[in-house]
Amino acid sequence: QQQYQQSAPGYGAAPAGGYVVPQQAQQQQHIAAAALATSSGAAAASALAAHQQQQQQQQPLTAQTISRPGAYSISRNDAGPTQVFRVVVPAGVGPNQEFQVHAGARAVRVRCPPDVRPGQSLQITIPPEPVVRQNQLGVAPLTSVVGEGGGAVRMSTQAALTNQPVIDAEEARRRQEEQDRIQQQQQQQQSGRRSPQPEGDEIGGRGTTTISPPDPPTAPSAPPAPQQQQAYMVVVPQGVRPGSHFRVLVEGRELMVQCPPTARPGMQVRIVPPAPPPEPQQPPAGVTGVTDLDRPPEDRPIPSPRPQLTTQMFEVIVPPGVRPNQPFALLAGGQRVLVTCPSNAGAGQKIRFQLPVTQKSSKSIESLKMQYESIKDGWTRTVRVTDMKFQWVRMDEQGDVDLSSRFNIDRSAYVRRLIFLEGNDPRMRTGMLSLVPASQAAVDSKVYSKDDGTGREIVGYADIITAQGHHFSEKARWFHDTCSRLTVDWNEGHMRITVRRQFLLADSLAAVMSLNSRDLRKIWRFEFMGEVGVDAGGLAREWFQLVTEQIFDPDRGLWLSEAGNQMNMRINPMSKVSCPEDHLIYFRFLGRVMGKALFDQRLVSSHMTRHMYKHILGWPITFDDLELVDEEYYKHLKKLTEMKPEEVEFLCQDFTYTEDVLGVKETFELIPGGANVDVNKDNLPEYMEACLKYRMLDRTKPQMTELLLGFFDVIPEPLLTVFDFQELELLMCGLPTIDVDDWIANTNYIGKYESKRGSHQVCRWFWEIVRDEFDHEMRARILQFVTATSGVPSRGFSVLQGNDGNVKKFTINGVDSTTFPFPRAHTCFNRIDLPVYDSKKLLLERLKIAVATSITGFDIE
Repeated sequence: QQQYQQSAPGYGAAPAGGYVVPQQAQQQQHIAAAALATSSGAAAASALAAHQQQQQQQQPLTAQTISRPGAYSISRNDAGPTQVFRVVVPAGVGPNQEFQVHAGARAVRVRCPPDVRPGQSLQITIPPEPVVRQNQLGVAPLTSVVGEGGGAVRMSTQAALTNQPVIDAEEARRRQEEQDRIQQQQQQQQSGRRSPQPEGDEIGGRGTTTISPPDPPTAPSAPPAPQQQQAYMVVVPQGVRPGSHFRVLVEGRELMVQCPPTARPGMQVRIVPPAPPPEPQQPPAGVTGVTDLDRPPEDRPIPSPRPQLTTQMFEVIVPPGVRPNQPFALLAGGQRVLVTCPSNAGAGQKIRFQLPVTQKSSKSIESLKMQYESIKDGWTRTVRVTDMKFQWVRMDEQGDVDLSSRFNIDRSAYVRRLIFLEGNDPRMRTGMLSLVPASQAAVDSKVYSKDDGTGREIVGYADIITAQGHHFSEKARWFHDTCSRLTVDWNEGHMRITVRRQFLLADSLAAVMSLNSRDLRKIWRFEFMGEVGVDAGGLAREWFQLVTEQIFDPDRGLWLSEAGNQMNMRINPMSKVSCPEDHLIYFRFLGRVMGKALFDQRLVSSHMTRHMYKHILGWPITFDDLELVDEEYYKHLKKLTEMKPEEVEFLCQDFTYTEDVLGVKETFELIPGGANVDVNKDNLPEYMEACLKYRMLDRTKPQMTELLLGFFDVIPEPLLTVFDFQELELLMCGLPTIDVDDWIANTNYIGKYESKRGSHQVCRWFWEIVRDEFDHEMRARILQFVTATSGVPSRGFSVLQGNDGNVKKFTINGVDSTTFPFPRAHTCFNRIDLPVYDSKKLLLERLKIAVATSITGFDIE
């Protein structure tokens, strides 16, 4: 600082980590303070206002004049003047090394030129100070589809008009689904056959190719007008609804166009494309080697080359038992593909379809043999060849697509469907959430850029299918690399989040909830008011840690500890009682924070219960997931399936659910009019289906809706298709620190290992594999496999909890390998059934298979 003052006279010294203020500005502040000291009451207020107005007229608002909490948008100020300083190279700094100085009100780093030595002075030129714009819009209101409450307001007339076609289509889908379900049940009762069909379009007939969606209209190429952008007329493609987006190509630029509320497919609409983004501006002369500390991180990943796609024609024989318009699955191009048998084809006939692949075969038509070995008996994600969307299907024991429609506790699964809608405020969209059969859920395989107006493809089908086959660490690297491509460029603007530590949660909520989706993908810098510090990553880590700790705190009433594992958090269904006026705002805020943490490679402080991660990913929810939520309720429902018809009717149950709300019993209908529908053996599957849906989603649907909406305000959903729910927990919460010695010391042994305990040969092999063969990630995965979470109690494995809340140590149960060929996990009891294998190699192989198949619901028996 002394050297700096000598080389740049007129500027005062700065405290450590602080900023240097010109001495003239300090004198003006002292004069203003003296004037205010002699005034009182209204005169003092008037003098202060006049002084602030004078200061605002004299100099623009800069990053250093932030004086109140909020979200600030910071952008470049290319029109402002540059500043020239002379600095002395400090002792110990060699050529091409960097050193830090304070230039004006900013801290900058200077790279020492090759021909300059310590003690010599040099001239540096600083670019214009960035312009700061405080977001004055305040918290964006939440929009509710069903009514007001919890901080959400009723949908406005304009928003309702925009969303009505989408809402009507969803209601029509639900009515059609209910009619199909009733019709299928009637057919099953008459013929005993089941013939539901997963959602999807028909594929072309024998010798034909896939029916593809219409190509986006291509606008004529024309030079833009000198003073204004050229307007174009484009035709709305078929299938596009008002308010939804479609792509067009204008002068080589792919743009996203939103269909107006009054437009319909086939109609022409007028568009004016945005101006192309300007070329990056070079810094002013003399700035070479100088960088601002308030700058983007230098270690941002360099995007790797994207895989290129080519189209391959495949030919396959329709397998036996497949009827026209019935789907079947196969492996093609290394991918699981869902194909629908054409209406004019049948079993034994050849059909053809096209599929994008990364490596094309030398043959013009690739013949396929049905391969099911790796996708037998369980839920698996496939690619629909009709629209290249990802869809869940279940394979039966023979490797065929399971078409069972009625609820079955062993086979049925449901996936959340989130329909996005426009909100009253463009910064805060809304949506409708529901649970649908897993085979009806589909996810796009592409991500387009919407923030810059170009509509260019950021992620395609080839990117995702390539990443899906990678190891977890490679998946994470690909995900973060993709997020860096979605990040708004630093020179186009970044955000500064300024908060007061004593009002951390309130200030943070106000700042984050005032942002739009583009702001959420900008680079954030954090500042705690009244504290000296430059955010180089440490403040960001602290902010995410503190905010998530506070909002997950059970005392706040928004979240509860899971009954069986206090490390896992679940949504409090009565959060509206704890925070009646704003509980939904907090969940939307948390969703944005969690999404931003994942986007920026930050960690959140708390683990959630397993089905929460499944909801985020859109993974199938099965009946077994209910056991981790409420083991007693799970056992009660399962016992109903074992009762005789008269015993079920004797229980006098109806389609309602009763729970205690602050000491008062409240009853909720599981279906419309459920209080008037008695449970019997005939409708027991429908009753269990309704109970599962209520406990896994409907009970907390408003909170879960806002959480997901906030999360997807930041993260595009297709990017998550490369992860399973265990990997997502590791990505969001980080790999745990696992003390293997503590793990071994606090393990119980039962069954065939009870007598010899840890000295049994198989147990010794198990721990050798965990310690030596498994890396940090696989240790966390085996812990997830047995305990349903990767978290380790702060006091170690000695206080590991079971599903009843009591201490249940990690337990290895010895079983006969002829009866149980694969290890099995009982997460409620933290127990693994470990067969007595003959070799360590077989144990390692079967253990890896068990861990891998547990996430998809495969029946490894």
